[in-house]
Amino acid sequence: MHAGLLVEDLEVAARFYEGILGLQRAQRPELGFDGIFYHLDDGGQIHLMRLDNPYQGCDLPEHGGRDRHLALGVDDLHALQGLLADAGIAYTMSRSGRAALFCRDPDGNAIELIQL
Repeated sequence: MHAGLLVEDLEVAARFYEGILGLQRAQRPELGFDGIFYHLDDGGQIHLMRLDNPYQGCDLPEHGGRDRHLALGVDDLHALQGLLADAGIAYTMSRSGRAALFCRDPDGNAIELIQL
């Protein structure tokens, strides 16, 4: 799996993906635009891309589960809730009753975090 996400500021985005989600940067080939790769434990990748966002200014649903989103498994959802709260990042719990929550990265990309 490979997911590409548009971001405005790579360092701001990196603080979220590295500082909150705990991802580690991976080597990235030269692609003609700025970006960051993260390898995931399941062999997938997240690619943050510093490109113009054609969706800038669009209304987004409050609950990320009603928007296009990336789902990631986490070992300790409760601890992650504390990190999000400490960072002032809003989230909503899954409406299905599963141990999962939805938040948005600094660029508004919806992320689902599911307790493994």
